[in-house]
Amino acid sequence: MFFVTNILLGAGLAMDAFSVSLANGLNEPDMIKRKMLSVAGIFAFFQGLMPMIGWVCVHTILQYFESFEKIIPYIALVLLCFIGCKMLIDAISHKNGDDEKQQLTFLLLLVQALATSIDALSVGFTIAEYEFLQALIAVCLIMIVTFIICLVGVIIGKKFGTRFAGKAEIAGGIILILIGIEIFVTGVFF
Repeated sequence: MFFVTNILLGAGLAMDAFSVSLANGLNEPDMIKRKMLSVAGIFAFFQGLMPMIGWVCVHTILQYFESFEKIIPYIALVLLCFIGCKMLIDAISHKNGDDEKQQLTFLLLLVQALATSIDALSVGFTIAEYEFLQALIAVCLIMIVTFIICLVGVIIGKKFGTRFAGKAEIAGGIILILIGIEIFVTGVFF
């Protein structure tokens, strides 16, 4: 049951990262395989890192983590809306004759990974009863599931990005903004 629970937890946590991976594939339909693997790997790393940080916080500095947890939805909203708006602006500029398209840089990928995984800090509470080795195994399962899901997202995004090259960047920007709003609404109101 431990493995099934953590695989399902990984799938649930990976949904935001999947959507952003899809947007990245839409935005860069000519992405090479090494970069696709990097995208999936970085999202997987952050989706695993955040619950582990949460687990450590629960076992060491719980009172500080509880106060930080309240601002997590706001941070995710700001980061994802900023990136999404930048993509929309770049797409509109591109339509007006500017041929320069925003490429997915390492820094932009780190910001995306952080923004989509920051809500996973609270998963540290759900795995708090695990011993260290169990928590580490849970995190590894989350990372593996996230990697697979994000790789599939990039592949799907690339396929559709090639077909809808002109509108793909706009769709990617809208997806990021909607994910930011979803994380915010879920974190603040539910």
